[in-house]
Amino acid sequence: MTAEHPFAPFIRTLGKGRQGARALSQGEAREAMHMILAGEVEPIQLGAFLMLMRVKEETAAEVAGFVQAVRAAQRLPSRLPRVDVDWPSYAGKRRQLPWYLLAALLLSENGISVFMHGMTRADERVYTPDALAALGLRPCDSLAEAAGALEARGFAYLSIEQLAPRMHEFIGLRSLLGLRSPAHTIVRMLNPFQAPLLMQGIFHPGFAVIHQQAAQLLGQPRAVVIKGEGGEVERDPDIPVTVRGVVDGDLYEETWPALTTGGRHVKPARPRRGLRSGCPAQPRAGSAASSSRLSMSRANPTPWPWA
Repeated sequence: MTAEHPFAPFIRTLGKGRQGARALSQGEAREAMHMILAGEVEPIQLGAFLMLMRVKEETAAEVAGFVQAVRAAQRLPSRLPRVDVDWPSYAGKRRQLPWYLLAALLLSENGISVFMHGMTRADERVYTPDALAALGLRPCDSLAEAAGALEARGFAYLSIEQLAPRMHEFIGLRSLLGLRSPAHTIVRMLNPFQAPLLMQGIFHPGFAVIHQQAAQLLGQPRAVVIKGEGGEVERDPDIPVTVRGVVDGDLYEETWPALTTGGRHVKPARPRRGLRSGCPAQPRAGSAASSSRLSMSRANPTPWPWA
């Protein structure tokens, strides 16, 4: 009789029927992801695991365990740069230009260092590297280069392909499996340079609490989660925004009112065309200022979220 594969119990835990299945503990999730990253899992097991996670949806404890395993496998520079804000950027913009990038650059120009990481896809969305190119800037090619850029200029962008190659591979499985995997959540929480403030934009509101609670479990000093425009860390100024976060281990939730009262802004049909034409002035630019405020403002006596 063939001995059971060491990874099989994790699949059984997730898939043992409606009555017998349960979520993984944080420790189990960490061990499962460690085995995956170490190459100790068969391809068929990986596919089954990712899809079982997708069907039931990952819990905050599972996300925290996965993130811990990915962080442990990363090879970071021996000397970490000072980073104030970790800013994931994975969604891209479909209806608007990426005003959030202007907010991040504004922060860096005023002494608040920002590490941004993300990805691109072959579609009509505008991604951060597209906007960087329009501004005459380029992404970094490695964690070491990103560390140097952060020390020199207070801003760096690195693709997930360089930041966490295996997570990039898992995200790419969407074209084969037809569904997203937990990798889409994990990459937003990696924070490799241990920034005290983690900013997260999501598209599906149901994931906000998961991101918030996972940040708490990971001991993140400060975290902010919003349903961002297009799924990025950028509020829509036309509507109220719910801000969920963590401050020194405590969870909070507050609602900010809309910034405008004159109705919806006109959405450009092709944001890529606007980017190529030189980013014409739009009333939507208030999004950039509001995104900056998100990273600098909290309803407590502390003037800076990381202080």
